[in-house]
Amino acid sequence: MVLLSTFVAVCGSFEFGSCVGFTAPLHNVIKDDLGLTLSQYSLFGSIVSIGAMIGAISSGWIADFLGRKATLRVSSVLCIVGWLAIYFSKGYILLDLGRFCNGYGIGVFSYVVPVFISEIAPKDLRGGLATANQLMIVTGVSVAFILGTILNWRTLALTGIIPCIVLLLGLSFIPESPRWLAMAGRQNKFEAALQRLRGKDADILKEAYEIQDSIETLQHLPEAKMLDLFQRSNLRSVIVGVGLMMFQQFGGINGISFYLSEIFATAGFPTNVGIVLYACLQVPVTALGAILIDKAGRRPLLLISALGLFIGSTLTGISFYMKVNELSPQWVPLLVLTGIMVYVGSFSIGMGAVPWVIMSEIFPINVKGTAGSFVTLVNWFGCFVNSYTFNYLISWSSYGTFFFYAFVCALAFLFVAKVVPETKGKTLEEIQASMNT
Repeated sequence: MVLLSTFVAVCGSFEFGSCVGFTAPLHNVIKDDLGLTLSQYSLFGSIVSIGAMIGAISSGWIADFLGRKATLRVSSVLCIVGWLAIYFSKGYILLDLGRFCNGYGIGVFSYVVPVFISEIAPKDLRGGLATANQLMIVTGVSVAFILGTILNWRTLALTGIIPCIVLLLGLSFIPESPRWLAMAGRQNKFEAALQRLRGKDADILKEAYEIQDSIETLQHLPEAKMLDLFQRSNLRSVIVGVGLMMFQQFGGINGISFYLSEIFATAGFPTNVGIVLYACLQVPVTALGAILIDKAGRRPLLLISALGLFIGSTLTGISFYMKVNELSPQWVPLLVLTGIMVYVGSFSIGMGAVPWVIMSEIFPINVKGTAGSFVTLVNWFGCFVNSYTFNYLISWSSYGTFFFYAFVCALAFLFVAKVVPETKGKTLEEIQASMNT
């Protein structure tokens, strides 16, 4: 039941990836088909992040008020509406409206999916199952990339509806988060849901007591407001969560993935070949990260990832410097491909998934909604800034853009080494207690 529940939840992650990957293989096609200017297309590519920011602001409140399952349903319906608006669009207004709806839906998904998984999973499987969130995101991105080289953009929009339908159907067969049920005071449903997740013959008394005791303690505390996140007891968790999300985004990932076809075209590498190679690399490397996260731990994967991102960004920056200055131009396409592949492989093994896993672990349940919304908002704000400015940065200096990303990735390495704790093999209650010591 844990595996089934995780599979259903990560259909939302696949939908997330479908939305993110939609623009990359179709950059010039949509722009030319609807006669969009550079600024109009930059807005279309990045408005998904604006919707996601608003979704992030409300995601914690919605998930705490309606429950995790109902929140997943709401997000699915919004994404379906968004894809239909894109499919029927004749100009940029309906196109942007649809993209905004997609953004709101995936902004909520980006919070509630990892939280739901962390709340249903046993501690020895939690890291790997939570990483399935990122695995399905990159699978969704990869499928969108590959289908985008085959299908026209309107048909590709319709394929984005499929994971939403699977999610809506699957929610009928899985239990609600036991921790949310306990928080909502639904004692009988809490015990029944935990028993379903652990197996009919499993002894749940100890785990049920720990969850109930933790929640009863926390419920004596006042309801968390945004300013409460900056109190001393929560400050370390906020620094870790916000810091990881900022480094994840300002390292350049969404600018690169949104406009991947333009990067390869500028470097003189065959666009479709580059996109397919990028898509095929993401999934197995993310799967490897999911296998390693509960064995190697969170910190080692983040450190390896940050170092690889630095190397990939530097190689890509060097290749564009060579192109601008006409130094060995025959090597530029291959060096760009190498840099981008090192970059995406490094992101997929650590910096893509692990920040979301840690975010779902470090906040106590009484502040999880508020804190999760804030951290997710920071992530999507970074995504918006990165995706909106990428075209302008590339126009200013192609190699300077990637050297800037390399600098950010170097700072990320230092941040992980000095600030981020290891959470492998601990219960959520143990992690949250250790963050306050």
